[in-house]
Amino acid sequence: MPLVCITKRLKIMLHKKKIFAFTILTFFVVVGMAAVKINQKERNLKVLPKDISDAKLDSIMQTYNIALGVKCNFCHVPMKNIPDSLDYYSDADPMKENARKMMVMVIDINKKNFNFYPEIRPEYLNTVTCKTCHRGEAFPPED
Repeated sequence: MPLVCITKRLKIMLHKKKIFAFTILTFFVVVGMAAVKINQKERNLKVLPKDISDAKLDSIMQTYNIALGVKCNFCHVPMKNIPDSLDYYSDADPMKENARKMMVMVIDINKKNFNFYPEIRPEYLNTVTCKTCHRGEAFPPED
């Protein structure tokens, strides 16, 4: 067999191996991204709308952090397998249920007293907010 034929065969085999490796790598990247997206969408919303966008949810949670002067771990427990991450789905911390009750109360106050524009969902009204009473404290001052 001439040397040119052997060289061509080797180049073709090497090219096929590269394509195969690229295909496998792409497959694992796509599967990994899908798995991450599935976990990110796992929500346990009982007060806020189920169709809330990630950006809106994050914005609302940040306002709670500021209004109460707390971090996310005030209501959310650490994940069992990854202690540096929070389990936003879990209801293990009783403070989370207390926060939900407070959210319902604030939504109700705004809905009954300040819902002048029916196109705005009551959950998004912010005339009365957590900060109205908490003033940056985890537990409202008693004065």
